[in-house]
Amino acid sequence: MFDAALTPRRRTVLLSLAGAPVLLTACAQTTGGGSGGGGGGDGTLTIGTTDKVTALDPAAAYDNGSFAVWTQVYGHLMNTEIGSEDGVPQPDLAASAEFTSPTVYTVTLKENLTFANGNELTSEDVKHSFDRQLAIADPNGPSSLLANLESVEVVDELTVEFHLIEGDDQTFPYVLCSPAGPIVDADVFPADAVLSDDEIVEGTPFSGPYSITSWSLNELVALEAFENYQGIYGAPESTSASLSYYSDQNNMKLDVQQGNIDVAYRSLSPTDIADLQEDDAVEVHEGPGGEIRYIVFNFATNPYGTDTEEADEAKARAVRQAVADLIDRQAIATSVYNDTYTPLYSYIPEGLPGSGTQFQDMYGDGSGGPDPDRARGRLEDAEVEIPVQLSLQYNPDHYGSSSGDEYAAVKEQLEADGLFEVDLQSTEWVQYSEDRVADVYPAYQLGWFPDYSDADNYLAPFFIKDNFLANHYDNASVQELIASQRSETDTAAREQMFVDIQDLVAEDVSTLPLLQGSQIAVSTTGVEGITLDSSFKLRLGSISK
Repeated sequence: MFDAALTPRRRTVLLSLAGAPVLLTACAQTTGGGSGGGGGGDGTLTIGTTDKVTALDPAAAYDNGSFAVWTQVYGHLMNTEIGSEDGVPQPDLAASAEFTSPTVYTVTLKENLTFANGNELTSEDVKHSFDRQLAIADPNGPSSLLANLESVEVVDELTVEFHLIEGDDQTFPYVLCSPAGPIVDADVFPADAVLSDDEIVEGTPFSGPYSITSWSLNELVALEAFENYQGIYGAPESTSASLSYYSDQNNMKLDVQQGNIDVAYRSLSPTDIADLQEDDAVEVHEGPGGEIRYIVFNFATNPYGTDTEEADEAKARAVRQAVADLIDRQAIATSVYNDTYTPLYSYIPEGLPGSGTQFQDMYGDGSGGPDPDRARGRLEDAEVEIPVQLSLQYNPDHYGSSSGDEYAAVKEQLEADGLFEVDLQSTEWVQYSEDRVADVYPAYQLGWFPDYSDADNYLAPFFIKDNFLANHYDNASVQELIASQRSETDTAAREQMFVDIQDLVAEDVSTLPLLQGSQIAVSTTGVEGITLDSSFKLRLGSISK
């Protein structure tokens, strides 16, 4: 059985989805209260978003907002082609990549690669990039994605070998495309410490399609095309671009309608999207999402959890299962999101191998609806005191303004038949991201944007020991199956493992899946090249106006 805690190199690290520093261009106005500035009279492509950045250092963050910037400025060894329907990784900075033995994945770099600062990009930088992820193991970083990486060995200036713990790892090429995969400059980034945003921008250690030229915290990022980029995306269509950060999605909507920004990407409300679809001045683009929304249960602090005065494993499980019995996903999807989200009844979303209906079959009325009698029976059989006192936390500024309505609906559903009394509270994202990994919240909201388009990415980060949820879930059978599926080369057998893992976790209700959504971008009519595909990334280099 694979144990992610055997050594520091094999340790999986607690991760977080956070929100903090960002960036600016001198020609655009700040957007915290309103104008995004410059739908581009100067030719600069401007993108508006509410997704804040946690850190520019790839070892220090694991959130969609940060990765959205990294995608533009850092090269990866492997990546997915723009427009890819299957999301299968292809060489990016690599010239070739393959398993040369079951536990060795060998990558050869393209020749004459450099960073934007002029430094050569060699195999030493590749080794440095992955070694520092494992050495730093930042609680807010993506190093848990490297749980199967034993070591990185430099063969020559252009060749590296990744030595893996478990052989035939079907997910490893995808991991190289993920937030754990950006290649950084060994002359700029320290081996064992996180580098500040200011120092990164000053050092220009970028090897992606763009380089950051200026920045301002939580306001704007200015980007300029990197002339020596040789990766999979090709030369950017727009030589300059900027990312404008909004605290108010309504201001972002108005700015794209008025042409003050060229594209609005994450996160407009369902009402705004419906309104924009009727506006001839803009175009609404939709693509496969992979995004899921879910509730996390902290096994230490949820009712009857291991750290509570009335700790009782059977009662704690009954409470979580009763919550699952009472949730009406379709009602939330329709009333809160105008069906721009759909019900999610398994951990793997619909459309990927292994997606199932565990939470439809095992809970509620057996067809997706709630069943208060079934929930009451579970609680009474476990001798749980009714009504159950449940503290539930959500975040109002990271997953869109509809989060308040979503969790008000959850509270109403849980309390409707007197089985629960829910203390519903909200916290801004910066504090939220710290509190949730410090056992502050017994149950809380999270969303997930996949790192890569393989079903493993909806299982391993959540349910291995010491997972990024930091919710103290520890099921040895689940961990063994997760390790086994990675090395299973038989497609049908691997898919069955996905089902088996979900069956076990659904019985425990480590997390409660609620909804899945699609990608939405809104552009002015003069914009071309927006591609929302199975990579789940917005690549600015393909966009022009």
